[in-house]
Amino acid sequence: MVFCLYSPGTHGKGVDRFMKIFHCDHCDHLLFFENTNCVNCGRVVAYIPELGGIASLDPAPNDLWTSPLPEARGKTFRLCQNYVRHNVCNWAYNSEDRHQYCLCGRLTRTIPDLSVPGHHEQWAKLEAAKRRLVYTLLQLGLPVKPKVEDPQNGLEFNFLSDDAPGSPLVLTGHENGTITLNLAEADDVERERRRIQLHEPYRTLLGHFRHEVGHYYWDRLVKDSPNLEAFRKLFGDDSTDYALALQRHYHVGPPPDWQLQFVSAYATMHPWEDWAETWAHYMHIVDTLETAAACGINVRPRRKDEPSISYVPNPATTRQVPFDKMMEAWTPLTYVMNNLNRGLGIPDAYPFVLSPLAIEKLRFVHDVIDEANGFPPEKQRPLNPV
Repeated sequence: MVFCLYSPGTHGKGVDRFMKIFHCDHCDHLLFFENTNCVNCGRVVAYIPELGGIASLDPAPNDLWTSPLPEARGKTFRLCQNYVRHNVCNWAYNSEDRHQYCLCGRLTRTIPDLSVPGHHEQWAKLEAAKRRLVYTLLQLGLPVKPKVEDPQNGLEFNFLSDDAPGSPLVLTGHENGTITLNLAEADDVERERRRIQLHEPYRTLLGHFRHEVGHYYWDRLVKDSPNLEAFRKLFGDDSTDYALALQRHYHVGPPPDWQLQFVSAYATMHPWEDWAETWAHYMHIVDTLETAAACGINVRPRRKDEPSISYVPNPATTRQVPFDKMMEAWTPLTYVMNNLNRGLGIPDAYPFVLSPLAIEKLRFVHDVIDEANGFPPEKQRPLNPV
């Protein structure tokens, strides 16, 4: 099998839009989504959502910055105060916006006590995962508004710790637009311990963010909407008692044939969790396909019976990519990712097998997001019998 990578685009002429691969517009050196400086020329760089990419910055009066990009001509930008004060952000925004924080920073309501050793580093990991989450949400055209600006429908995050003696237990979860994450999930050792204890093949910070924000968008896009009836046909009755379902799941566990209907064992607990797990899974697919498309991945097998990719669609860029085209690229891409990991002696990057019904649930998420962007949903295929 031949695995090809190349970086398309007109580097040096502007921002590489809507990609997870970026280049310095000053020296054309490769940049990553988390960079705050170009390691080649030393320029300050920042991700600017308005421009759709990472840009180098030049200092201007009044603590403002300019960018040499043509699309930034006549504009000045502010660095997020989480960038300036704490070095836990790398976003900038138009100076006409008088907020102290970028959009992503304004979503955080509570941060941990930074005087406690280790908390700053763990908070930085949480913010990095949140930026990737928000990036994808914006690329998908989904509504992202801080709760301080929209108390009824907005979104916010609390990053809390229970590591001090006598501290109340912090449970990761979502309620009415408020997502709480336990700081311990940013500790790699502790997160791995919990992953093994809960028999989870996959547990990451980014996965937590995507799962919990799925609950938020269920409230925004499915609950009390025309989508609810179709949701119940696929995912089940959301009015089922959640507390009893939670208790049953942790006492009895998932049904033995759960792989025939769900993306994960945890999704079997309740229709809300099934939706959140499916939503998170869809975001995994979109994010990975976007990066693959940006890298120009092309898999050309030597045998016809081996998985192949001749074209990787970028769902975050074109938005209305047919769902079947996404899945055509996804299956062989996961084959390659897993084999690369095995060659490095590490666990599979994608430890999942998607059943026909799980794929139909992913299609439903795809349709709901398309509908949120004003596109008509794709025609649903008949459900495959399970």
